[in-house]
Amino acid sequence: MGAAVSTIIDSGLQGTRIDIECHISNGLPNITVVGFGNRAIDEAKERIRSAFSEAKVDLPKKRITLNLAPADIPKDGTSFDLAMAAVILLASNQIKPVGLDDAIVIGELGLDGSVRPVRGIIGKLLAARSLGYTKFFIPQDNMTQANLVPGIELMPVSSLRGFYMHASGTTPISPVQSGSARDSRRETNISNHDFGEVVGQARAKRALEIAAAGGHNSLLSGPPGTGKSMLAKAMSSILPPLELEEILEVTHLHSLASRQYDQVIYDRPFRSPHHTASEVSILGGGQHPRPGEISLSHRGILLFDELPEYSRHTLEALRQPLEDKIITVARAKDTLVFPAHFMLIATANPCPCGYYGSTKACSCTPTDIIRYQKKLSGPILDRIDLYVDVDEVEHASLMQDSKAEPSAKIRERVLRARNLQKQRHGDPMLVNSALNNKQLKSLAGLSPAAKQLLDTASAKLNISARAYMRIVKVARTIADLDDSKTIELPHITEALQYRRQTTSV
Repeated sequence: MGAAVSTIIDSGLQGTRIDIECHISNGLPNITVVGFGNRAIDEAKERIRSAFSEAKVDLPKKRITLNLAPADIPKDGTSFDLAMAAVILLASNQIKPVGLDDAIVIGELGLDGSVRPVRGIIGKLLAARSLGYTKFFIPQDNMTQANLVPGIELMPVSSLRGFYMHASGTTPISPVQSGSARDSRRETNISNHDFGEVVGQARAKRALEIAAAGGHNSLLSGPPGTGKSMLAKAMSSILPPLELEEILEVTHLHSLASRQYDQVIYDRPFRSPHHTASEVSILGGGQHPRPGEISLSHRGILLFDELPEYSRHTLEALRQPLEDKIITVARAKDTLVFPAHFMLIATANPCPCGYYGSTKACSCTPTDIIRYQKKLSGPILDRIDLYVDVDEVEHASLMQDSKAEPSAKIRERVLRARNLQKQRHGDPMLVNSALNNKQLKSLAGLSPAAKQLLDTASAKLNISARAYMRIVKVARTIADLDDSKTIELPHITEALQYRRQTTSV
């Protein structure tokens, strides 16, 4: 006797359908699993035996062979358990094939016969949907996340017994049509910092407003204690809410990296890895590749506090995600591609002691300063859109009541600018910083006078081609904040002020 049930494995941004085949023959009672599975899959035999017993379902006392096809693709995890149990029931004629032939079955079995949630359910559903599947049997505890994926039919399963009763036609499971599960109570970002709490630093606040409106990378430079880190952390309070597709992407990535299978991420991520963090923890990878900090900050903020303190190799590895918005994790067994579309907010001191160019005496030698500044390569610095010097604050103003503009007011302008970009680009997730050269040329709206000024400044200041296009993107965002359809002279002038300045020691 033979039968087959389909499930899915996802690999980064792609997925592969796995057909689990079952053959039952005479012989000593035994379960054999073939098809390039890891130890977790091999251990499923014991979970299946216990689950069948607790669910009061007959496990054939014969030789059972399970094949996970295609057999040449490595498989790991426990999401195959329910499909393996289903195919045994199907091959032993205990259930009907109706409803299973066009469905994907996902779930881990507990020893008590329960169906446990699995990691990365959103990625599995999206991968299967892209292959044409719209019907899914999934664990009940995965429903919160699964309901975010539109256009599919979900069959929530809480136990093997419940699945058996449904598939045998005794007690059908009520299907759930997925839709937007967005919580209307979470329409604003939650942040412990507010721009209204930061004394002074008007230029830095303006730069971060531009960065938030257009999704630009920024570098805040200045002596210690001037508020660089506080400004960077307050950035979350002015960002727009996530779109539905962004919620799907972010929730999926966080599900892959944590054990919180049922958590839905509604707020834009804010990740701040320490400079002593390992390269794998930041970039992603491991024996079983998982997203790193740069992918967990997808659609949010990645803060590198004290940028020159990070290892040179880690910083150079940022070139691909900063340019292509993805990170490729290549290992001997597998190569995965994770999304990494984040805003990089970095801070840096001007020298090792931090006081070069400030009112306090610098204790560094010229050689120390040059060596410190050379830790950041030109290609990395060329991928940063906004450079801002954060100046020292007068002590007398620190204890006075702050009259600075609160984050709520700034966020209103950011939202208006983002809405203009949605209308112009026709894509709710495409921001100015992510425009390619072709899109930028057709959508920028650069006036002749502004172009002439930019061309003249680029020639005199020896600006690279990449930096030239980034200045246009920043100017486009400034124009959006001014509700201007074209980039005019003041927009280019302000954008040029945020370019990287060369300093001499």
